[in-house]
Amino acid sequence: MVAVGRREKSVVVFDYGFGNVRSAERAVARAGARVEITRDLDAALAADGLLVPGVGAFAACMSGLRAARGDWAVERRLAGGRPVLGICVGMQILFARGIEHGVAADGLAEWPGTVGPLKAEVVPHMGWNTVAPAEGSRLFAGLGPEERYYFVHSYAAHDLPLPPSGSAAIEPPKVSWATHGQPFVAAVENGPLWATQFHPEKSGDAGARLLTNWIETL
Repeated sequence: MVAVGRREKSVVVFDYGFGNVRSAERAVARAGARVEITRDLDAALAADGLLVPGVGAFAACMSGLRAARGDWAVERRLAGGRPVLGICVGMQILFARGIEHGVAADGLAEWPGTVGPLKAEVVPHMGWNTVAPAEGSRLFAGLGPEERYYFVHSYAAHDLPLPPSGSAAIEPPKVSWATHGQPFVAAVENGPLWATQFHPEKSGDAGARLLTNWIETL
């Protein structure tokens, strides 16, 4: 329920052919926002928040995003300090590049680093796992380290290279981690750009709280 006198926040789930848009729509609506599934660029720019889902291969997602000009919408929003949330492969494509089956593809390069194969006894990483939230995380506010989130992926970012201390005027990203065979980036908070490798829309009460935390920042 939206508080009296408080404007309901609007979220566009960007529909570029790669992502569980309906489950994302339902989860964001339950978290208290007005949701629209569309690839309309004017709507994507005007919404309080833009959610970029993603499933499948890194290169295919990038191709689909560019075909729908979603890369332009993300860049325009971030240039104006407007919130964007990437989920699963929608997070991976925010990195500089991805390597799948030995083939490299360029990402949006909002963050440095490469998305590569998970090195674990069991791949894909499918199921529930804990996350070690970054210190001071707003995304994980009110969520303890024992909470579990739903992952489905065979690739991940294993590092997010940061500039040397004192070399940048902006606050460095807050990076949260999970482990499956080896540590990997589970979530990032970087100014208006937030992202999760796991699926909050499939992560029960913990995922719902996390989406609420994001919506409250819009």
